[in-house]
Amino acid sequence: MSYRDYAMELLEPVGDVTARAMFGGHGIFESGDMFVLISRDDRIYFKVDDTNRADYEAAGSEQFKPMPYYEVPEEVLADEESFVEWATRSIAIAHSAATAKERRGR
Repeated sequence: MSYRDYAMELLEPVGDVTARAMFGGHGIFESGDMFVLISRDDRIYFKVDDTNRADYEAAGSEQFKPMPYYEVPEEVLADEESFVEWATRSIAIAHSAATAKERRGR
């Protein structure tokens, strides 16, 4: 099983997600908005903003610079309930960012 397939399996509880190759890795989307980045070296990153960045920084996660994605902490990856919770927050952030971008484009 590829790492992309593994991540997609973990993300099944959050809804209808899709993946596509990008950045030498993969982007994972929910309703057209990207909320996960899988790097070419099989690290998984969730989209963050000011509402959850401190959680990642407190866990020692690294940013996928210069993008607003931080690596998912090992303890979150190891706990399905936490993983789904953190993913759900990242989905909301991705949708919010897309909405804000649409408003700026008008």
